[in-house]
Amino acid sequence: MGSDPQYAKWPLLPLAQHVFTLTNPYAARPAQEIAAKQLQEAIAEHKMAPFYRYLAHPIEGILNTIGETGSASAPVPGKLGRKSSIASGMIATGSAGSSISLPWDEALYQSLVADNERELEGFQKEEEEAVEKAGDTEVLAARGKRAEFWARVGDKEKAIAAYEDVFEKTGVLGAKIDIVLAIIRMGLFYGDKHLVKKQVARCKALVESGGDWDRRNRLKAYEGLHLLTIRNYSLAAPLLLDSLSTFTSYELCTYSALVVYAVLAGSVSLKRVDFKSKVVDAPEIKAILGDGEDKLLALTGAISAGPGADDSDMVVESSSTPTGSKQQQVVNLTTLGTGADGQPEAEIAIDFSALAQLVSSLYNGRYRLFFQALARVEEQFLTQDRYLHEHRGWFIREMRLRAYQQLLQSYRVVGLESMAEEFGVTVEYLDRDLSKFIAAGRIPCNIDRVSGVIETNRPDDKNKQYQELVRQGDQLITKLQKYGQAVRLRGSERS
Repeated sequence: MGSDPQYAKWPLLPLAQHVFTLTNPYAARPAQEIAAKQLQEAIAEHKMAPFYRYLAHPIEGILNTIGETGSASAPVPGKLGRKSSIASGMIATGSAGSSISLPWDEALYQSLVADNERELEGFQKEEEEAVEKAGDTEVLAARGKRAEFWARVGDKEKAIAAYEDVFEKTGVLGAKIDIVLAIIRMGLFYGDKHLVKKQVARCKALVESGGDWDRRNRLKAYEGLHLLTIRNYSLAAPLLLDSLSTFTSYELCTYSALVVYAVLAGSVSLKRVDFKSKVVDAPEIKAILGDGEDKLLALTGAISAGPGADDSDMVVESSSTPTGSKQQQVVNLTTLGTGADGQPEAEIAIDFSALAQLVSSLYNGRYRLFFQALARVEEQFLTQDRYLHEHRGWFIREMRLRAYQQLLQSYRVVGLESMAEEFGVTVEYLDRDLSKFIAAGRIPCNIDRVSGVIETNRPDDKNKQYQELVRQGDQLITKLQKYGQAVRLRGSERS
């Protein structure tokens, strides 16, 4: 059993989501007003002078496209390049600016700066006293407080530098891992993917050198979330799904958010058998997405994920409306676990019905319901979350492709009109959508509009292996011929 996590409170990642919501054109105005209010309250409460300047300064702030004066300020050449390059990690991509302003108050800013200076003086005095009267542990504790201070007030560069200073001075492996995890959160907070990638690799090396069980599990969630942000869903899915049963990283995200990330990553990337065992039948997910008896059994531990199912388990239904429609599942996950400080922040109840319908309709082949659920998932989750928003178009496209592939793999010939009816779309839309995937080589089939059918081209594995062997043989012969020519040339030079 390892020591308790350190440096796990700051920065407050929900604030980055509030900044995203403020600039998200898909966010409702009440949500933006709440985000602006919570940002202002957090800035005042935690004395976040650097973060306030980073966001709302009339010239340097990333939200200054709409300010108190009502006009956009031109950036100063050569001064804001770094901030501009990472601002896209916090604000919504393609946003023309927030409709809700975060006003700049010079008096408030100067007050926050004065408070920060007094607090820093206290840290400096504490460190000097520790150097004179105490030992290395007390000196390190004082420096750790300074690092957490910079993380709290939102100064990325100074926080990372202070964490690195503490990292160099500490010899405890667990503390080193906690410091790197704190730096990863700073990168996630500001959307700096290069920093996060570098620090995740660094943390993995530390964990492999002897990290305890708890920190190994925490790293899974960190790495899975990072992979989600860079659109590597195939690697993110197993990490996020594994984290569900052992999740304690409430400083990273809420449990409900982890469920959403894990289900979406698994739905788009896992093979059907793995999708069945790790998502559809997973007890942790059934406890959230299940209904009635299944949810109760999952919560009590009476059921567990099975070994999976074959494709033969798929049932194709074409009803346009759900039979025996389930009630919306609004779940509050506050009581499912506790974080490093003993308690997670209270979570807002989330309606998981769209996500549950997406999973069940995809696995059971109810494609009309699947398309409806996909639209609801996009509206409710993909457009509202800062980690999912950037890749929402890709996700929707890949999920449509998965549904098409799942249906077509069971048939040699499918009627174009009947398939359009199955998905609840027009023939023209299905023709256009399938044509894109066929042209890209993603679906092996041909569309015959004259006959109104889709003919699938099942790949011949043996023929494919033969062609690959011939191709590799040709490449080997070419390399040998070039090598022989080079040898003969060298021999003639010696003579």
